[in-house]
Order: sequence, then structure tokens, then C-alpha cells
Amino acid sequence: MKWYLHCWRHYADADGRAGRPEFWYFTLFHALVLLSLVIIDNLLGLFGPTVGIGVLSGIYMVAAAIPSICVGVRRLHDTNRSGWWVLLSILPYIGALILYILLALRSTDGENDYGGEPNPSAA
Repeated sequence: MKWYLHCWRHYADADGRAGRPEFWYFTLFHALVLLSLVIIDNLLGLFGPTVGIGVLSGIYMVAAAIPSICVGVRRLHDTNRSGWWVLLSILPYIGALILYILLALRSTDGENDYGGEPNPSAA
């Protein structure tokens, strides 16, 4: 939970590096919050079948778009790759698969082009 809140505190910060725990814990809690909001949308009748999304989950997804992109960019920086690799997610299926493989790779030891190693207790 601390990494999830850490990413929200660094809402639009794409500089620096994010270790695997920061990225994957953010992704886990993001998915849990989104799932909870989808369930609440369905229970309250706020789901729009024509749009394919509920009101609460839609608002959350718009609000969480920037932190999600920024933590992904910082994670790519940790593997010594440019943040522009997040654009792979535009490609259907294969792009997201390749991007998640890149995000799962081991961090670069020591300093790289994007700064020093992320502090695991920074949150």
C-alpha cells in the first residue's frame, strides 16, 4: 500500500527510477481499487452498457492515468530504457505483452543514464 500512495504523491513525476516493488505494488493496488469500483458501479446501477464502463471506475481511470504512465516510465528508466517505450502499449495485444516483459526485467545495478538506484524504503 505504501508504494501505491507513493506513486500518488509523485503524481506526474516521470524523472528518476522506480524499482520493481514500487511498480508492481502500484499495479496490484490499482487493479484492486479498479475492481472494487467496477463492483460498486454494478451494484449501484452506474454501469453504462453502451460505454462499457461505470461512472466511478471511469473517473478513477482518468485520474489514475498520469500516475500509471509515470510509474511505468520510471520503471523503464530503472532498466536503463527510455520512457518512450510505454508507447508500445498502443499496439494491440503484442505491444502490451512486450511492455510488461520489459517492465518485469531486472533493474540496472548502480547508477545508469536516469540516476542512482531507487531507494527501496523511499515511500
